Amino acid sequence: MDLKIEFALKAIKSADFKAPCAEYGISRKTGYKWQARFLEHGMAGMEDRSRRPHASPDGLAEAVVCEIVKLKQAHPHWGPRKIRALYGRKHAGEIPCESSFKRVLEHAGLTVPRKTRAARDGGRIASGLKAEKPNEIWTIDFKGWWLGADGQKVEPLTVRDEHSKMLLEMRALESSRTAPVRACFERLFELHGLPGAIRSDNGPPFATHAGLLGLSKLSCWWLALGIGLERSRPGCPQDNGAHERMHLDISRELQAGRIGRDQAAFDVWRHEYNHERPHESLGMKMPAEIYIPSARRYEGTPDELDYGGMETRRVNPRGGTISHRGEKILISTALGGWSVGLSPRPDGLIEVWFAGLLVGHLDETTASFAAARPGGGEAGQPVAEVSP
Repeated sequence: MDLKIEFALKAIKSADFKAPCAEYGISRKTGYKWQARFLEHGMAGMEDRSRRPHASPDGLAEAVVCEIVKLKQAHPHWGPRKIRALYGRKHAGEIPCESSFKRVLEHAGLTVPRKTRAARDGGRIASGLKAEKPNEIWTIDFKGWWLGADGQKVEPLTVRDEHSKMLLEMRALESSRTAPVRACFERLFELHGLPGAIRSDNGPPFATHAGLLGLSKLSCWWLALGIGLERSRPGCPQDNGAHERMHLDISRELQAGRIGRDQAAFDVWRHEYNHERPHESLGMKMPAEIYIPSARRYEGTPDELDYGGMETRRVNPRGGTISHRGEKILISTALGGWSVGLSPRPDGLIEVWFAGLLVGHLDETTASFAAARPGGGEAGQPVAEVSP
């Protein structure tokens, strides 16, 4: 006989209810519950009951579940939070909670556990400035290359506004050399205006390991336009982590499909990224809802830089030298064709400035030039009234 039924029969006959409860090792509360079930439903009432509530507030209609699955299938790399935001834009009324979306996708086998890794220190060679409004910082990089279905190498350049997440450009250039990259940025500057600074890695054409302060022809042009430089540490892509995270989306959604050098496909993906894909860091808004063009308009490359009354010298385009007191002093070939400003110091050294960047010190006694130390407290400090 079932123990519950046996207990109920003894409890009904017993004058002391505590005795059968003690015999069967249950509380009086449980005993009264079992006895009440037996009296109301007989032996059938003693069967184990499901603990599932009769009505669940999280229960979803079949049509809702189907719609969630359809949205996920249309956007296989989006998580529950983005899928919920997209559902909310398509349907009026109350929206199921995020956990409901997560549960539906898990039950449908449409989620992949996220790998986690320990966070590491994200120190910067540059100032570590974080954008608080559009166009304070643009982030740039080349997406690691892949082979398209036609066997052709694909390596698009990506440019993104750090604050709004707006993907300003994703373009497969003919090469990663300075000329095509500069032409791409000229179009961007004409369309969106100038950013306050550009964050890049230390690779060409954005920088060069062998050059003065890592300056390249391209980054010198940016400086001449009044754009600051923000660089990540060598070998530390996490310093430009949000940009790298976007590249992961490109890997999953374009590279995995072996999309070739198809600019139309890149433009479609970029439009979805900016106008349809909600971003958690934006409160599930889209980048296009946040971004506005820069108030600093692009007026072309300046012929001369204004150093506010400093003595200036032209850097030789071929040798990267300047002439000073009858001596040829090597500065940098990256600065070739530009002028630099000379500012004497009380200790006898002469500060050498390019645009708003302190690039080094000239020693007249030895006719030599020493580069400023990156992050050493002086390099990169702006000079008043220095402008393109």
